[in-house]
Amino acid sequence: MSLSILLGLILLLSPLLVSGADVNYNFNIVNGPISPDGFTRTGILVNGAFPGTLIQAQKTDTLHITVNDQLTDITMRQSTSVHWHGLFQFKTASEDGPSGVNQCPIAPGHSYKYDIPLNGQAGTFWYHSHLSSQYADGLRGALVVYGMSKYAQDPHLALYDVDDATTVVTLADWYHNPSPAIEDIYLFGNGGGNHEPIPDCGLINGAGRYVGGSSVTRSRINVVAGKRYRLRVINISVYSGYEFSIEGHSLTIIEVDGISHVPLNVDRFMIYVGQRYSVVVTANQAVKNYWIRAPMSLQHSSDNDILDTDNVYAVLHYNGAPSAEPTTSPGSGSGTLLEEYKLAPLINPGAPGGSAPAGRTIDLQFGQDNDGQTQWKINGIRYESPVIPTLLDIINNGYSTEANFNVSEHTYVLARNQIVDLVIHGSANGHVHPFHLHGHAFDVVQSQSGPANYVNPPRRDVVGVGSGGGTVIVRFKTDNPGPWFLHCHIDWHLEAGLAVVFAEAPSDQRSGPQAQIIKQTWLDLCPIYQALPPSKQ
Repeated sequence: MSLSILLGLILLLSPLLVSGADVNYNFNIVNGPISPDGFTRTGILVNGAFPGTLIQAQKTDTLHITVNDQLTDITMRQSTSVHWHGLFQFKTASEDGPSGVNQCPIAPGHSYKYDIPLNGQAGTFWYHSHLSSQYADGLRGALVVYGMSKYAQDPHLALYDVDDATTVVTLADWYHNPSPAIEDIYLFGNGGGNHEPIPDCGLINGAGRYVGGSSVTRSRINVVAGKRYRLRVINISVYSGYEFSIEGHSLTIIEVDGISHVPLNVDRFMIYVGQRYSVVVTANQAVKNYWIRAPMSLQHSSDNDILDTDNVYAVLHYNGAPSAEPTTSPGSGSGTLLEEYKLAPLINPGAPGGSAPAGRTIDLQFGQDNDGQTQWKINGIRYESPVIPTLLDIINNGYSTEANFNVSEHTYVLARNQIVDLVIHGSANGHVHPFHLHGHAFDVVQSQSGPANYVNPPRRDVVGVGSGGGTVIVRFKTDNPGPWFLHCHIDWHLEAGLAVVFAEAPSDQRSGPQAQIIKQTWLDLCPIYQALPPSKQ
């Protein structure tokens, strides 16, 4: 779906919208002790916590998030940047966060304020570091934009009673060792070809257990019998997918990656890195405790003896039940498993351009290549982050054609208002690769299973591309000028090069009604960062 149509619908359907507020957050990015599974390590924390501070706003608000880099630990990256995953960043590509594409990193001892008008965009999002594999060390959290229910902006409002901070559910994998060391082993150990670093446990809302560790108290979602709850389930992992279910309760999916969808009843669903689902859960069972289950899905899990991929649980606690774990065996989820192709957007369904051929089709074939180090390549090219960010080259240096960029930047220049099909071919290595496109939601006209669909295909910003050589096709319209990353959200694969950049309408980024808003503080980031010694970067 095109961004212009989304913004137009907001204006059409929202005559009662009032001017939004300026919503301010202060993020102190610090090194500190953290033990979400009972094992204490030093992490990279937002305001001393993992997951980081929950961001909450209304769809007409403007976010102002000041990131203060106070990192000092030499075993981890000390600079940083933050990506606000799923926000379209209309005219504010400078605030999107990926280092090397949209900005230079924030240097230690310095600050940067991200200014992000939400422009009517509501839904479930998250944030994370977008510098190297840094978010594995803890810089990640949830971001929820509400639909201003006072003005009936949420089309699903009648389906639930409770939607607040207590119903946000984060799923995360967790590593006991700092990310730079394990990334180096993955990329360079044995001349390349090592397996991906395997996490030590899985967490629900920041609590989990590993084999041989302590019995950490499980996270708990509290409910009252008879009420309906909108759970916003977010996979904030580095590597792992999950199969989410709740013992004795069905799930009604109403939102996918920030986009309202036609309600769909399931019993369980797979959720890959970066994906989000809002599900309505009705507390209609006997008053007791029930298991929330999220077994992990990842390759080579047996490489880590202390990882138990099944032992990822939380508790659905009915008011009046004992304050304890359920007395039943956790078991595993059963019943109807979500099939992605059955999802349909609620508002303005249909792929842009209908079933007519796309204006441009980009074929993306990816695979692993080991030549002295582990590399993931798309069409034979391993993406490498440039010294000068893509956006800065477009704005200051006039980059407008693909020939302007180094081959290793793997940048496609897209014309304005073009219908683009991305034909992404799976690789035969066992992974489901979650591909995320910045700056847009896309229509999944060919999912991993099911028929092609141009009438009402699922609409989202992260799609799983399977392991058996199957092909996924997504379609979007180039109506949001900016440099936008497309990458695998298994962060180890991104670090190994599994990405491309789309430089969308470069001339429109420089001038005109959709020109980028460029701040002096953003321009100052690069000379400050580039003056740092490598140990501080």
